[in-house]
Amino acid sequence: MTRILAVTAVAALVTAGSAGLVLTNTAPAVVHAAGTPNVAVGPQYDSTHVFVVPADFDRFVASVLATFGGSASSKQGSATVTPFPSSTLSQIVFTPAGILSVFGFTTPVPYPFGAERTGYLVTDMDAAIRAARAAGADVLVAPFNDPIGRDAIIQFPGGVNTQLYWHTAAPSYKPLQTIPENRVYVSADRAAAFIRSFLAFSRGKAITDDRHAPGVEIGRPTDTYRQVRIESNFGKLVVLVTDGHLPYPYGREVTGYEVANLADTLIKAKATGVSILIAPYKADGRESAIVQFPGGYIAEIHSPVMTF
Repeated sequence: MTRILAVTAVAALVTAGSAGLVLTNTAPAVVHAAGTPNVAVGPQYDSTHVFVVPADFDRFVASVLATFGGSASSKQGSATVTPFPSSTLSQIVFTPAGILSVFGFTTPVPYPFGAERTGYLVTDMDAAIRAARAAGADVLVAPFNDPIGRDAIIQFPGGVNTQLYWHTAAPSYKPLQTIPENRVYVSADRAAAFIRSFLAFSRGKAITDDRHAPGVEIGRPTDTYRQVRIESNFGKLVVLVTDGHLPYPYGREVTGYEVANLADTLIKAKATGVSILIAPYKADGRESAIVQFPGGYIAEIHSPVMTF
C-alpha cells in the first residue's frame, strides 16, 4: 500500500501492571537467525498507515502538515492497493518527524488490510519473505504485484501486522530530522517471541531493556512495567509489555513522533482541530503527550527534556 502511494510522490516530486506483578517469558532475544539478510532500506522509507473515512481525509492531512510541517503527494481519488479490486483515496504525507500513508476507502476494506500498522520498504521482497518466515513471522498476504513493485503483509508473534513493499525503481527520499518510534504493546506471554522475531528480521539491536519503567507512560503512575527499545535500519521500535489493564487511549497510539519543542507543536496541533487526550508529562528523559487528529488517528508526541 505504501508503494502505491509512492507512485504519486515520485511523480509529483511491558509489563505494565502492578509493581508486584510477576513477568514471564521476558528474557530478551538478541541473536539473529543464521544467514538472515539485512533487507531494510532506511527509516525515511517506512510509514505509518492511517485509515480515515473519506469525509475526514483532507482535514486529517491538513492537520498533520500544520502540526509537523512538511508536504504531501498528490491525492489519488481512486487507487487499488489490495490484491482484489477495491478503491481508496490515498496520499503520502512527508513530515520531518516521519511519513504517513493515508487511506480513505470508498469500498469495503478486504481482510486483513486496515490492520497493518506500518509499511517497510525492503531491498528484495522474496528475501524479505524468507527472512520473515525464518524469524517466526506469518505471511498473512503473500506478495502481489502493483504498478511499481510488490507488496505483502506479515504478522510478528503477538499479532503485530506489518506491510512490506518493494519498488521496481528505487525511490529517493530525504532523511528525516527525527526518527519516529513504532509503539508496540504486547503481553508478557508473547513479549519474548515478538522481540526475538523482530530482532532476527530487522537485524536490529535492543538498546535498553527496563523492567521497571515508570508506569505513568502507560497511564498507571503508581506502577512499573517492562519497556524494551530497539533500533534497526527500519528505525526505532519500543515494546511496551503490559497485562492489558490500560486506561484509554494507551495502546491505541501506533507511532511516537519526536519534535524539538512539545509545547509549540501542541499549539499548532490544537489550532487545526487536534485534541489533547493525555496532557504533557515528563518521564524517561522526555516530555510526552498523546493526541487525536481529525479523523480519529491517535499518536504520541514527545520532545527531549533538557538537563543541565
